[in-house]
Amino acid sequence: MRVTMIGSGYVGLVSGACFADFGHDVICVDIDQRKIDALNANKMPIYEPGLAELVDRNVKASRLSFTTDLAAGVADADAVFIAVGTPSRRGDGHADLSYVHAAAKQIGESMKGYTVVVTKSTVPVGTGDEVERIIREVNPDGEFGVVSNPEFLREGAAIEDFKRPDRIVVGSDDPRATDVMERIYRPLSLNKAPVMVTSRRTAELIKYAGNAFLATKITFINEIADLCEKVGANVQDVARGIGLDNRIGSKFLHAGPGYGGSCFPKDTLALLKTSHDYDAVQRIVETVVAVNDSRKRAMGRKIITALGGEARGKTVAVLGLTFKPNTDDMRDSPAIAVIQTLQDAGATVKAYDPEGMEAAKAVLDNVEYCKGPYEAVAGTDALAIVTEWDAFRALDLDRVKGLMNAPVLVDLRNIYKPDEAKAAGFDYTSIGR
Repeated sequence: MRVTMIGSGYVGLVSGACFADFGHDVICVDIDQRKIDALNANKMPIYEPGLAELVDRNVKASRLSFTTDLAAGVADADAVFIAVGTPSRRGDGHADLSYVHAAAKQIGESMKGYTVVVTKSTVPVGTGDEVERIIREVNPDGEFGVVSNPEFLREGAAIEDFKRPDRIVVGSDDPRATDVMERIYRPLSLNKAPVMVTSRRTAELIKYAGNAFLATKITFINEIADLCEKVGANVQDVARGIGLDNRIGSKFLHAGPGYGGSCFPKDTLALLKTSHDYDAVQRIVETVVAVNDSRKRAMGRKIITALGGEARGKTVAVLGLTFKPNTDDMRDSPAIAVIQTLQDAGATVKAYDPEGMEAAKAVLDNVEYCKGPYEAVAGTDALAIVTEWDAFRALDLDRVKGLMNAPVLVDLRNIYKPDEAKAAGFDYTSIGR
């Protein structure tokens, strides 16, 4: 099949490279000439394990190419995937669909013959209807179908998620378009990956509902962690105890400083905006958003408490800046609010992250960025672990203690055992233990 991916960011690039690896002929389109030039030189615009190798293999096999020429990419395509950004709109939190609408217009102007237009971007309910209207407006006689095909990729494990998905959701009201989608995903269906065909609006809502539920699980266990600290319980044991119940499951029950990233923050806000538009208020999700927002600064205050209640004149080492490990994504990372809270209280911050420091520099000022964890902790009054990179799981605690002014360790990801940290001489604080 001939597949065109409009947008060569995280979703578009990973999806396009994986489709090419299945044997499809894939063209990835982007308006950013510098990004396309970099991709043609096998320089990835994002950090994702295994992506550079996957792209290189399929470019060499002539199954994957990159261009800024949308018209040429669309003209001969069997399916055109819209994988552009849908950031939260300023003011009301709704998804900004301007890039989606612009892509739809250009597709309508460029397509030839029957084309399946697929919204891969996360979009609110009803977006497929609008995409169809826009295309029909610019190409009244065009033959096409519009499909919703939400992505469920975890940053840091995206290739594995694409190739071995829990499910593939295809929202289609057009049997011809459904057939094309089933042919595109046939390599996965042969591996027994369930293909779920629904109405288009149902598919659009599935992505938002799924992310809101996962955000709820994270926020729930974070609040239980607060209760554990008050009553003397261990949140990790609580999480395991409830996670072994098959009705609940163990995933997303790891207490920490709150959720961030490219999906949960913006998708919960967009779902709330849609719920208000349709007069079906989602009170649970509203609470989840509010609790998560407040938690991030609360984690900064937790570090200040560990410092004795006074941060002015103190220096804090922060290990981990990205919202999760194995990515360079800083979007809505808890580290941002944590560091800003420390700075507002008068602390100086040193920081290290294996992949996220360049991105961090764009959102965090007055931070001393270091070359490694031991450089970061040197001369500090407290160490805070904010992101659970593997590189931080086996630090030489004796060496860390020897480099610090004071042995204060605040572990916001519970990657060390309390007795282990205390045996090394640290004043140790964790989450819910």
